[in-house]
Amino acid sequence: MYVCFCRGITDGDIRNAISKGASDFNDVREELGVGTQCGKCARLANEVISDVLDGSSADSNGLFYNVA
Repeated sequence: MYVCFCRGITDGDIRNAISKGASDFNDVREELGVGTQCGKCARLANEVISDVLDGSSADSNGLFYNVA
């Protein structure tokens, strides 16, 4: 799933960055550039990072939100 449309970054890209040693949002931002354009992706990027670092699965927690 796309997390950052400005940079074309997916949750898989974030997971790969963490597997290569990124340990927080700042590391992922530095490596991938997530959150450096409009910033709207920062919340979702942080959720993906937390899920990976906590050992959770994005599929079980669900990262999708209801549209009002």
